[in-house]
Parts: sequence; structure tokens; C-alpha cells
Amino acid sequence: MYTLLSPDETDCLRNQIDGAVNIVYALTAIKGVGRRFSTLVLKKAGVDTKKRAGDVTPEELESIVNIMAEPTEFKIPTWFLNRQKDFTTGKTKHVLSNALSSVLRDDLVRLRKIRAHRGLRHYWNLRVRGQHTKTTGRNGRTVGVSKRRGGQ
Repeated sequence: MYTLLSPDETDCLRNQIDGAVNIVYALTAIKGVGRRFSTLVLKKAGVDTKKRAGDVTPEELESIVNIMAEPTEFKIPTWFLNRQKDFTTGKTKHVLSNALSSVLRDDLVRLRKIRAHRGLRHYWNLRVRGQHTKTTGRNGRTVGVSKRRGGQ
């Protein structure tokens, strides 16, 4: 296991990566990086996708981190990024690691603050995307038919 560090030390890409795992799957340990994004980053960096994570050289690692930090500079399409048209800045970017958690939390706080339906459903811990809630998702509050005592 080794730690993936960003080149400028301000970005928090510090994640434990297992060196025995394929590099495509090892990069998915970073929050905000899936298999498709990691494969694309490795192809842009010129790293063999069949390598193990422990076999990656420091130069290759640095290029991977640079591409993940600024994917638009390396011609990764904007539709591939996970933060399109950010609410506060209006820019499209790819958010990773701890920044992803804080951005999602800020979005939910904003939705709650403006009393949006979706924000209130999150606040009440109910289903948000229109699912039925009559019988599912009761979280321990079971409602059902109870048996009568006395044989009838």
C-alpha cells in the first residue's frame, strides 16, 4: 500500500492504493473516480491498463495525478466530468476525494435552505426520486396485520 499524493500538496488526493491490484481498479479507491474515468486517465497518461498499481513509476503517477487534477486541459470531454456547471462558479470540473463530499453537502444545504422539495425530502430522510414509500423504506417501523388471539 502506498499513498497517492498530488504534486502541489494542497489537493487532498491522499488515498491508500493497494499495490497488488490492477491500476484501473486501484484508482477507483479515490472518491469521485470510477472505472471508466480511471481507464480514460490512464490512456491519456500513456500508462498500460494491465499494470498493477505497485508497478507504476513515479513519473507515470505524477502524470496520472496531473490529469485527474485538470482533466479539461488533457482534452477529456466535459460530459465525462462529475460536476457540470457548478452552481456557484458556473464552471465544469471534476471533483475528487474530500472535495466531493463537501460539494455534495453544500448542495444539500442549499436545497434545504431554499426549501426545495428535494432538499426537504433529504432532510426528512425520505425517498427523493419519486419512489413509492407506502410499504418500503420504513426503517424499523413495521406496519402490518397482527394475528388475533383466540383462534379466529
